[in-house]
Amino acid sequence: MASSTPASPYLPSSLQDHFLLSMPHLNDTNFDHTLTYICEHNEYGAMGIVINRPMDLIISDLLQHLELDYKAAEKLPVYAGGPVKNDRGFILHYPTEKVWDSSYNITDQLSLTTSVDILREIGQNRAPEQFLVALGYAGWGVGQLEQEMSDNVWLSCPANLDIMFHTPAEERLQAAAATLGINLNLLTSQSGHA
Repeated sequence: MASSTPASPYLPSSLQDHFLLSMPHLNDTNFDHTLTYICEHNEYGAMGIVINRPMDLIISDLLQHLELDYKAAEKLPVYAGGPVKNDRGFILHYPTEKVWDSSYNITDQLSLTTSVDILREIGQNRAPEQFLVALGYAGWGVGQLEQEMSDNVWLSCPANLDIMFHTPAEERLQAAAATLGINLNLLTSQSGHA
């Protein structure tokens, strides 16, 4: 018998607001040694931002390329957020009182904005208290992330904003693993099931 209540787009085992830690045996140059923050995960798939791959590009260079004021911008790196739409900007940031043209509240503590208005503010030294700018994102189709989790491609843990914003990029993956009590350097590069 069909239910008259529409199905919720959220999965009971949703990984939204979690980190995905790539396993040492992951053989994919897009995700090798990556820490990905999952912005959305529901019955339609998942979307996340890789947060530990700084590019050879700083925010002021990006703003200058977009012909925006950049002289007040901090000398922070732009991250390679993933292989999908890597010509588009995605800004993870603490919520602000300002309403952005295209923004999504992931949690009470973190938002994702994709509109250029936030970049204008960053260039004029009116950035959110904490933020991370990435080009591109990681995406998974329906059931794809769940399958990869069952194939032991990823570990997951609740996201930690201190790791995201205050830990050096090269230390973020191991810092996230440490929250699980794991040293990734001790794991084999061979996959398997227990």
